[in-house]
Amino acid sequence: MALSQRKIDVFFAVLFSVFTVTSLISDLLPTVGVDFSRPSGNFFVNSNYWYAHDADPLFMHPPDWMRIVTGLSAFVYMPFYVVLVVALVTGKNWIQLPSVIYATMIVTLTGIVVFGVEFFGDPATRTGNPVKFLAFNLPYVLVPLLLLVRMRKPLPFTRRF
Repeated sequence: MALSQRKIDVFFAVLFSVFTVTSLISDLLPTVGVDFSRPSGNFFVNSNYWYAHDADPLFMHPPDWMRIVTGLSAFVYMPFYVVLVVALVTGKNWIQLPSVIYATMIVTLTGIVVFGVEFFGDPATRTGNPVKFLAFNLPYVLVPLLLLVRMRKPLPFTRRF
């Protein structure tokens, strides 16, 4: 089925292209130890500071396990997003199993572990701005869940959804 007939895959291709960029801009910084706990002259540091200073203390001051989570995003998910976008656009069914694995991983790590700590963990790691936190982070859980639904049956590119 042609891409023009699979509007949902256009939607996914656009969002995962954006996720590629945000993985590079956001998740790479804490992974490699860049300090963005105060503003500086750097656009990327300032962007991360603006987001995290009131909404995500866990991201701003990541413990080792959180740096592993952001490292997965920067070095595993980001390259996967590129491959996924190409597979979505070209209709390659082999992406089905990797998509299921990815969606399961990110929903578990982000949707359960990170959200759990941000909302129910130690007071020092809880979000101070739940609306802002969810506005920035919920798409990274909901979109993979939708992808999981999209990839639920064999030969996903032979049907619209």
